Amino acid sequence: MAVATLAGLGVAVLVTREGNTPPSSPPQHAAAGWDGAASSAPPTPSPSGSKRSTAKAAAKSASPQLTVKKAGEIFDRYQHGMSSAQAGMDEDAIGKQEQGLAMEMTKASISTARMEGTKVASGMWPNTRVWVPRHIDGLADWFVAVSYEPEVARISSLMTTTGSGWRLVAAAADARVNAAELPAIATDSAGYAVSLPENASGLVGSPRQIVRAHLASLEKAQPDQRFAQGRWTSEAALFWQREREQLVQAGWGIALSYEPEGAIHSLQTADGGALIWYAARSAETRTARRLGAKVSLKGAAAVRTSHKAFSRWVSATYGRMYATYVPPAGSTDPVRVLGEWSEVLETDGA
Repeated sequence: MAVATLAGLGVAVLVTREGNTPPSSPPQHAAAGWDGAASSAPPTPSPSGSKRSTAKAAAKSASPQLTVKKAGEIFDRYQHGMSSAQAGMDEDAIGKQEQGLAMEMTKASISTARMEGTKVASGMWPNTRVWVPRHIDGLADWFVAVSYEPEVARISSLMTTTGSGWRLVAAAADARVNAAELPAIATDSAGYAVSLPENASGLVGSPRQIVRAHLASLEKAQPDQRFAQGRWTSEAALFWQREREQLVQAGWGIALSYEPEGAIHSLQTADGGALIWYAARSAETRTARRLGAKVSLKGAAAVRTSHKAFSRWVSATYGRMYATYVPPAGSTDPVRVLGEWSEVLETDGA
């Protein structure tokens, strides 16, 4: 992870840090107001009930509970491994540190850097703090590591157990100067973070509903008034509106898609809300509607297409990851997207 990209807008911000740098770096609320299919899973208890139920599940488990100290050691090893892999531009080594879409994205960042004749950032993030949820039988153990450097960046990295060991599967960054710390995370009497399922109740919308609403807003290029305005919500939607208008004037059209990918991980916040981490694979396809006009892509996508101009069609596929705060039910506060990691995965055209 090395350069923070403003969700497909071709704007890149280098995040300077001592560590594995992620690329790029929510008004009326009622749970019933969010569209989304009902889940067959049991509803989430209230905050105190969540603590009791997760503690009870852990007590029945034969698996050892991951400690905060152990999680810190795991993340430290990850950072050292990633720093070495990135410094050496070693794509094969990434598979020993990351999995799934995260691995694809980091490998893609190395491929883009090679084409551009540059290096990806490497090093160690300082002042990292970890939050570990209680073990729940039948579910993979996981934890979140957060590094916050005022006026530099706030990075959150999510690691989970896999058949091959611990791997990073999600991350999100906010590299703006005014980036604030994440909302306080709720913990139980033993200091473990309170995790929530994808269909958790007690929020303005379940994590699954929030994810669908956010991605739908981006895909439709229509700001969702339930989300706070910002670069990963209203600004991104308005960008696509302007892009579509310009393409139409040039005799082109554009189709967008944002498909969720992987699990949604959620932690309860001290105010009864939630912090959620989720990922998506997005695609943008521009198609000529009349002969003569040519288009080219921007940012990393332009690098991946060797800055070519296309006369018939061109597409770019991105991996995207987000960290989002969801207020508790009854709150009038907006949902806030707090960070993103975006990488162009592939391009094609003619």
